[in-house]
Amino acid sequence: MRFEIVAKDAMGRIGRLQTPHGTVETPALLPVINPNIDFIPAHELRKYGAEMMITNSYIIYRSRNLREKALKKGLHGLLGVDMPVMTDSGSFQLMVYGDVEVTNEEIVRFQNEIGSDIVTPLDIPTPPDAEHETARKDLEETIRREREAEEIHESYGHENLLSIPIQGSTHLDLRRRSAEAANSINGDVFAVGAVVPLLDTYRFSDVAKIVLTVKSVLTPARPVHLFGAGHPMIFALYAAMGVDLFDSAAYALFAKDDRYLTPRGTLKLEELQYFPCSCPVCLSHTPEELRRMEKGVRARLIAEHNLYVSFEEIRRVKQAIKNNELFELVENRIRAHPYLVQAWREIRNFMDVMERHDPSMKRVFFYLGKESLYRPAIRRHHERVLNVKVDKDEIVISSDPGVKADFYLRPAFGVVPAELMESYPAGHAEMYDDVEDEAYEVAAEGLRRFMEKHRDRRIRLVLDDRWRRFVNVQD
Repeated sequence: MRFEIVAKDAMGRIGRLQTPHGTVETPALLPVINPNIDFIPAHELRKYGAEMMITNSYIIYRSRNLREKALKKGLHGLLGVDMPVMTDSGSFQLMVYGDVEVTNEEIVRFQNEIGSDIVTPLDIPTPPDAEHETARKDLEETIRREREAEEIHESYGHENLLSIPIQGSTHLDLRRRSAEAANSINGDVFAVGAVVPLLDTYRFSDVAKIVLTVKSVLTPARPVHLFGAGHPMIFALYAAMGVDLFDSAAYALFAKDDRYLTPRGTLKLEELQYFPCSCPVCLSHTPEELRRMEKGVRARLIAEHNLYVSFEEIRRVKQAIKNNELFELVENRIRAHPYLVQAWREIRNFMDVMERHDPSMKRVFFYLGKESLYRPAIRRHHERVLNVKVDKDEIVISSDPGVKADFYLRPAFGVVPAELMESYPAGHAEMYDDVEDEAYEVAAEGLRRFMEKHRDRRIRLVLDDRWRRFVNVQD
């Protein structure tokens, strides 16, 4: 088994991905290394928290000097590292320039020959909003190339791993078809591609639809990589939707433009008087000191901060998964931008998928706002309470926990059996007093369904004034 899942929360999971150069714990961030640019050398990445990196095999292939060194010393020898290295195939250049000077067969064989830990076929990354027919033809060619890569990869003995890209532009039916085809190919990693233009324009909701659509189809036995997703503000969001691997060129690209990454967005160095971070860079320098530095030195230091803060956020996501608190982390992080809130709300259309993956038993439920109503725990409670056996002719349901009753009402959860008032989820739910009306509306719908299920019994409701606003009963 190449991928072992050891912990889960929401659709996120902590896993162990085995590669020829060691085991990588997911969720993982793969810094992008350009072998032509000596910015932060590959061999230094481990000190920032990297367990794996990604580089472009097409750039190496097109440079005679780099190609010869890679074939002679191997990819890891070329980069001077012993950690796992994934390679892209030139698809990014294909998307930007419209053509590349290599065939799928040539680049797949090259990646195998230089010892890439994860090989990627030369897929066709159809841009967002392309015509459906264009995207369909591109996808058919991508699937053909993936099957060709599968045959080539098998001829090399399967020591390394094969990535299977998921394409289809913004057409969800094509993304679904791509995922179905990927399931039938003997690969090791699923890679959701061509989303960088969406991320760059803050179309997080479109990316969420794509990720959730393919996750509803893909086998959970393999990790999912979201190509080009490298900003720490989105790690929690997409990890909760089932993404296991991220890659980042943002740490370097943003640094060269004096942009400073945080889990709550991007800040411009010119606007900072204080660094809101305790990484070695931020503890050793002030914003003013960095502004006075030579541009190259300044960019290097900002890039180091960007790496530190990105890996810190990855660790924070992992701890949230371990603690079964990933929903809470996501609901906190999405407050950084309205388009993140919009993206998270897409889970309402994929509740069956989310519920299938989310663990049913946890320690606590922190209600943090209307988005908490989308959690599977609430829907699951509403369904399970309908199956509670009731032997009494009269059922007493109270909104006041001080009144003796058979069932009690709680915002969001609705009807809660008295004996479960100290149990997860409803009994362990922490809510502020003036909770939104939407939480009562969801609870009232649960009560309506419960009363309909037991319409052959007498039901006595003991309600306070607020509950009466949402429960249509007469005195």
